[in-house]
Amino acid sequence: MSIRGMAALAAGCFLPLLAAAPAFADEPSPEDTGVQTDTGIPAVQAVPDVMPVPAVEAEPEAVKPVPAVKGVRGARAGKIGVLRPGDRGEAVRLLQRRLHDGGFYFGPAHGIYDDQTRYAVWGLHKSRGMVPRGEVGPKTWAALRRSKGLRPLVPQGGADRVEISLTHQLLTVYRDNRPALVTHISTGAEVQYCEKGHCGNAVTPVGDFRVTRKAPGWTTSRLGSMYNSLYFVGGIAMHGSTEVPLRPASHGCVRMPLSTSVRVYNMVKEGEPVYVRGQI
Repeated sequence: MSIRGMAALAAGCFLPLLAAAPAFADEPSPEDTGVQTDTGIPAVQAVPDVMPVPAVEAEPEAVKPVPAVKGVRGARAGKIGVLRPGDRGEAVRLLQRRLHDGGFYFGPAHGIYDDQTRYAVWGLHKSRGMVPRGEVGPKTWAALRRSKGLRPLVPQGGADRVEISLTHQLLTVYRDNRPALVTHISTGAEVQYCEKGHCGNAVTPVGDFRVTRKAPGWTTSRLGSMYNSLYFVGGIAMHGSTEVPLRPASHGCVRMPLSTSVRVYNMVKEGEPVYVRGQI
């Protein structure tokens, strides 16, 4: 493990101190480039902005109508245009079902394009080599029909394992050597920080690890609140969060969408291999 990785053990999310149900700020927009802490509180001003993960070149969704779906609101004359966050209707419900079938979405198929749906769309886009966007048009529907995604990081790492790509900001859970769940994540911002009298480096260490401990529900540490935490090195864990922006933004933990974290927590057992690869 690198020196920065060792330092991250002391700068991670820390083991839980007491259970609590936290209050969070509103979810930031994709255009927001400021560093966020695990509590949703902006980092100190001395912390530099985090550079976003390099985008994979891809054309934006074309605004073309696709076959009509009954009950769609906000679309033109009975045809589905490009779906966007905030849209409602049967087209969004269909999208959520398709994302669930592909292992990207684990919330309810309620027909509301909310934050959890947007995170799932980002995960799909990144897994297919597309620029992550909130818009859903013909290229996204086509991506849902393709089963082939990114190559495994550690093909011989075990039939059941977790792979975390810092480069693509993706987490994949494998079952029987097949990807069973793929989710958008936000890892360590790789900046120095000082908060509440504690200073450290916000780094998610690269290496081969195992899940050492699980903490259900909400837990609170010195650096923030986490949901359904799975610790894999020191105080660094995979956990659910209300804020999972399109950039590395944590103190070192691996943030996941809340609804997805429930599924990951139930799937992944203590002792299961966790492989972290790449760089931001």
